[in-house]
Amino acid sequence: MRPLAQPASDSIELVSVLHALGDPVRLELVRRAWATPGLTCSADGLSVPASTLTNHWRILREAGVVSMTVDGRHRRIQLRAEDLRARFPGLLDLILGIDTES
Repeated sequence: MRPLAQPASDSIELVSVLHALGDPVRLELVRRAWATPGLTCSADGLSVPASTLTNHWRILREAGVVSMTVDGRHRRIQLRAEDLRARFPGLLDLILGIDTES
């Protein structure tokens, strides 16, 4: 598997993350990546053309929200939860609606 370019953990910028998460389709993609680690770039249940979906994943990767690896003909997605939590404590949990107090 070959990883695609992404920002280093300490280079992730809040403005880029918020921009990436500001689109409803991208927010849904992040929710899916959280629920299914190792997700492939599919559009199941989304009415989004493949080219648009590719662009959404690119924006999320370049913002540092997800990491992506090439696995043959598939691209595997991993939410960069630890990096985002270290950089912006509480943000990811707030956005995903995760209750960390329980």
